[in-house]
Amino acid sequence: MRMMLKARLDTETSNEAFKNGTLPKLMQQLTETLKPEAAYFGPEEGCRCCTFVFDMQDSSQMPSIAEPLLNELNAKIDLHPVMNAEDLQKGLAALQR
Repeated sequence: MRMMLKARLDTETSNEAFKNGTLPKLMQQLTETLKPEAAYFGPEEGCRCCTFVFDMQDSSQMPSIAEPLLNELNAKIDLHPVMNAEDLQKGLAALQR
């Protein structure tokens, strides 16, 4: 299922992770784990933020995805199923039947 993960990183914790070199490593590991179709990085609510759109094969993947962000970056995360335009059109067409 296509999912969107948004993580707002705690500023103090992510500053320290940047200084000690773990922030780039964590982002690289997350990117390798998720193999996202899209990844975005920028500020949100005064914090560093990253957003990934990826395919989640099974809900049992949630802990391995979320825990590094929670434990190492004190992030606030949101994880939602999402659709692209093609998925939406397919879903709407099914309603019309």
